[in-house]
Amino acid sequence: MSTGITLEGVSKIFPGRPILDDFSLSVAPGELVALVGASGTGKTTLLNIVAGLEPPDSGHVRSGAEGGRLGVVFQQPRLLDWVGVRGNVELALKAAGLSPGDALPALEAVGLADYADEHPSRLSGGQRQRVAVARAFAIEPEVVLLDEPFSALDELTARRLRLLLQDLWSRAPRAGLLVTHSPAEAAFLSDRVVVLSGRPARVSAEYHIDLPRPRSPEDPELFELQRRIVTDLINE
Repeated sequence: MSTGITLEGVSKIFPGRPILDDFSLSVAPGELVALVGASGTGKTTLLNIVAGLEPPDSGHVRSGAEGGRLGVVFQQPRLLDWVGVRGNVELALKAAGLSPGDALPALEAVGLADYADEHPSRLSGGQRQRVAVARAFAIEPEVVLLDEPFSALDELTARRLRLLLQDLWSRAPRAGLLVTHSPAEAAFLSDRVVVLSGRPARVSAEYHIDLPRPRSPEDPELFELQRRIVTDLINE
């Protein structure tokens, strides 16, 4: 079962530059929260703290990542090129103490079963990112962190992968944080959009999205929400 994410009074200071100061945020079980904001507002730092890749200077962080399984999708796929597609997913399953036999069903879920024996270098950028998504979800994580997962792709491929991610999330919701510079992506995928601004970061706006899934990228309500988010970002 999915657990939530809680950050209470978290601070993080890089040399001469406070990134977070007494920052708090909560993500409910099954909720996907998108973080949007200008570069340098601490979005990726927040993700790294939740993932345990960076310690906070002060404050408390609680999430399923502490004692459970954590799935992460980065901007770049970060696959092992000398290992086959199936092998990349199997390695994640073995590290999580799960059966490597679950690799093929995970690849089937992202439409790559026919490429299981290929090496990542023979795949397109979109296909490699599908493998990264399959690897993250194959381990049945309690928490999923997505750090600009589709920003390096062309818009058509990114759109297809957003639809894929929506489908995977609808099958098994869990607590998640999505860092993105795309207001459209944030509005389409998430249950809540948190707009960050300033240094150190603060929450300057927040939007709850009550639209049921599956959603259409052409939904007028999503366009209106996107417009409001863009206005928030411009006015900061």
